[in-house]
Amino acid sequence: MDRVAELLEELKTIARNPKESVEIALRDTGKKGVGCFPIYAPEELIYAAGAIPFGMWGGPIKGNLSDRYLQTFCCSVMKANTEQALLKQYDILSAVLMTTFCDTLKCVMENWKVASPQLNIIPIVYPQNRKTPSGIQFFQEELTRVKKELEEKLNCRISESDIQRSIDFYDEYREKMNQYMEVVRGYPDTIDAVTRHLIIKASYFMDKKNYIQKMDELISELRKRQIETTGREKRIILSGLMAEPEELLRIFDENGFHVIGDDLAQESRQFREEGPSEGTWQSRMAKRIAQQDGCAFLYDAEKTRGHLLIQMKERYQADAIVLIQMKFCDPEEFDYPILKKELGEANTPLLYLEIEQQMDSPEQIRTRIQSFAEMLA
Repeated sequence: MDRVAELLEELKTIARNPKESVEIALRDTGKKGVGCFPIYAPEELIYAAGAIPFGMWGGPIKGNLSDRYLQTFCCSVMKANTEQALLKQYDILSAVLMTTFCDTLKCVMENWKVASPQLNIIPIVYPQNRKTPSGIQFFQEELTRVKKELEEKLNCRISESDIQRSIDFYDEYREKMNQYMEVVRGYPDTIDAVTRHLIIKASYFMDKKNYIQKMDELISELRKRQIETTGREKRIILSGLMAEPEELLRIFDENGFHVIGDDLAQESRQFREEGPSEGTWQSRMAKRIAQQDGCAFLYDAEKTRGHLLIQMKERYQADAIVLIQMKFCDPEEFDYPILKKELGEANTPLLYLEIEQQMDSPEQIRTRIQSFAEMLA
């Protein structure tokens, strides 16, 4: 097995075994862990506190414990997170930082305070008008409050210099991930849709320092290889909250699709926007969120997401856009009619798929993807 294969296998194993990977990271580093709900948790503050931020993006778990606290029309990510919390799988964490991007998240936050008080919930509210001076000021004050709560929960002191260094470190991480996104486009056989996703997902269950080291080596090793010419001629861009379960991406691989880029909240939206390099730590973090556009979870009066996807299609010479709709995800659902109209006017082929993380059978989706592949052929 060559070094690329070794690195890929190691990162895929981490991504497929979240709980075990988190336990190993905590044991090997001796650090505390803080869970981060989707989507844009201020991980820089956690890292500055000497702790490790871990992503909480649901999973394939099924059960009925979460039914005590959640309505039936709740997205599967929140159901899975709540189920795992009630099973005490998150008790290895010292705190959980919970964002409030949608109505479900706001309800989950209050429910968890009752259902799992041992998890030390820290809420964070993002302003809708995040680009205005008052919105930026509000978010700076919110970040300062979260910093104070982290200090209390983790029994530590977070200095301004620690945060500035952490922000610089996360800018390095984002730069490295953007390099990865560029490099893997040339290796669709070595890094297919499933592998591409799992390599990104692994970052949520590791110390970012160790992750960056492995990504740096992976990128370096890939660049030594010859660019792959492949039979995967149908180039697509994925958009939505996330592209899970893994079986979904495997169907794209089986039908000869090449994921040339993405606009997924769990993937490239996490790192495509780099913030300002100067200013107070509060302003640097607040302005980075203010600059983030094209996301259903951040108020966007201009509705720039469709334009962004059209630009991506042209830049990467993609053949189509695939919109992956998490069932009962209201912010994404509200965007769909606008996207459909704009992409239609641009003559951009669009495939709409509604998914859940706990799909019993992917066969209906398989049929739709197969039909779409034939349409593009």
